[in-house]
Amino acid sequence: MTQITRHHSGPRMSQIVEHGDTIYLAGQVGTAGDDVATQTQTCLSKIDTLLAEVGSDKTRLLQVTIWLADMADFTAMNVVWDAWVAPGHTPARACGEAKLATPDYLVEFLVTAAKG
Repeated sequence: MTQITRHHSGPRMSQIVEHGDTIYLAGQVGTAGDDVATQTQTCLSKIDTLLAEVGSDKTRLLQVTIWLADMADFTAMNVVWDAWVAPGHTPARACGEAKLATPDYLVEFLVTAAKG
């Protein structure tokens, strides 16, 4: 049976779950109240940090789901995303609009990656 390892776990969730060679990150959000570009940069920095903790990086992304509170922010989020994502290593990706945990959160990223 494949081992499951959880990191930064609390009563409701874990920030990282490893299952075999696959890494799952909890939804990453920025600082409530910041603009969408700043929140996106914060999210992507958190993703870099969490992936590094388990020996991976953004070149190993498999799938990313992005939730925006307002699709009007799609272009501003993508400017930051495009500067961050590794050329030649773009993941499968979806982006949709959703009501997030608080109205001050403008973007949330859900990430699945391979171990590196």
